[in-house]
Formats: sequence, C-alpha cells, structure tokens
Amino acid sequence: MTRINTSTRIGNDPNPACRAIGWRLGRRRMTRSKIAEPQYSLAGIAIFSALPPNALKTVHRRCSWRRYEQGEPIVDYLDASDDVFFVTTGEVCVTIYSLAGKAVSFRNLGTGDIFGEYAAIDGEPRSASVEARTSCLLASMPAKEFRKLLKSEPVVAQAVIMALVRNVRTLTKRVYEFSTLAVNNRIQAELLRLASLAPREGKGSRLDPAPTHADIASRVSTHREAVTRELNRLSRIGLIKRESGTLVVHDLDGLAAMLHEMTGE
Repeated sequence: MTRINTSTRIGNDPNPACRAIGWRLGRRRMTRSKIAEPQYSLAGIAIFSALPPNALKTVHRRCSWRRYEQGEPIVDYLDASDDVFFVTTGEVCVTIYSLAGKAVSFRNLGTGDIFGEYAAIDGEPRSASVEARTSCLLASMPAKEFRKLLKSEPVVAQAVIMALVRNVRTLTKRVYEFSTLAVNNRIQAELLRLASLAPREGKGSRLDPAPTHADIASRVSTHREAVTRELNRLSRIGLIKRESGTLVVHDLDGLAAMLHEMTGE
C-alpha cells in the first residue's frame, strides 16, 4: 500500500492526487477552525454603543475573556473582587442567598448588559452573587481600567449613569410592590416585567426559556406553590399559556390593566 506523505509541501508535490487530498484536508481544518472560533466582540454592549470603532478596539484590548457554563458561579456576594463584566452572549442571574440557603433573585442580565460596576466604582464588596443562567461568554475589565475608561470616554460615563438610574427606579418600584401589593399581584407584576423584556408577538410576548416557578417566587418573596396557583389562574382566564418549555403571555395590556386596578398606575 502506498503512503501519502502529507508533510510534503503541496506546491512541490508532482502528484495531483496528493495536491487534491492535501487541499481538502487543509480546507476541512480551516472550516473547523472557523466554526469553533468564538465571537469575541464588544459591539453589542449597550454602554459602548456610541464609541467609535478605534475606541472600542482600545477597550477590547483591556479585557479578558472567559466562557461560563449554566449554573457556574461568576462572582460571590460580599467578595472583594472588583472586575467589571460585559455579557457578550448568554444570560446570567443576580442573586443573594440567605444563611438558610433561600435564594433572593433580583434580575437576569443578557447580551449587552454589564455587572460588577458597583464594586469598581465605590470599592465596596460585591452587592450580590452572579451565576451563569445559560452558557455565556463574558469579557471582564479590572476596576482601575474601568475607572480610567469613565474619565476618558464621557459617552461611556453617561451611559453608565443612565443604567444606574434605571436600576434605582426599578428597585424603588419593587420595594413599593413588596410594601403594598398582595402576593398574587406581585406575581403579576414580575410576570409583566419579564414579558415586557421578551420579544413581542402581537399583543403578547414569549418567554424562552420559561422562568421556573421557583425563580418567580424568589423574585417576589413568596413560595413556589403560590406562584403555581396564580399562573394556573392566569392560564384559565387565557392571559398566559405554557408551550414546549416557553411561557406565552397573550395579552400584555390585559395583564397591565389587572395590575392598574390595584396600583392605580
């Protein structure tokens, strides 16, 4: 049997068959490399949307990159790390665990969002734990570099300020809900908040994947059984429906009107 020496330079090989085989092998290797290569890009990060391309490249050079798998911890509540993270693909969950192990979830962050900026700005310990909700690719930047960036790029500083104000408004509204609404109304409010962030489908939207009952319970300070009862009730009256691991909210306006009766907003 004749051996083909694939280490021979194709250009010097007199055998056309060798050239063809070598070309095919090389093409397959290049194709695999292109498929396997992750997309390391900050172009989708919201606070960088106004940066010119050259400035974005400078930011990119200051970042480190790492992939996290579902359930993997990224930062821990009260730890002393201070890197800022940029979610380039996937989704993470912001949570605090009580001493008894109860999870109190604040929000999910997806592609384009950032976290860790609080510790980078004020030098205090982490205000919450963050873990990967799905497989995700994150870029991270040391706090010192992030503070330099805020000083050198006013458009980024302005975007961070706007994001912080939105967070304060959201948390203020949630404190109000906890203080004034019954459990079923808090569940409705959280469902409306999640549905408003999901892709629209006519009058409604689709949550994919559907939040678990435990996830919603941890967000509104109740137990899973209460969430199950309320979601079943909303399903019976036609406002929501579960479909193959997703949750469809058929009528966002109808859900908002239900809340308006209780809050007047």
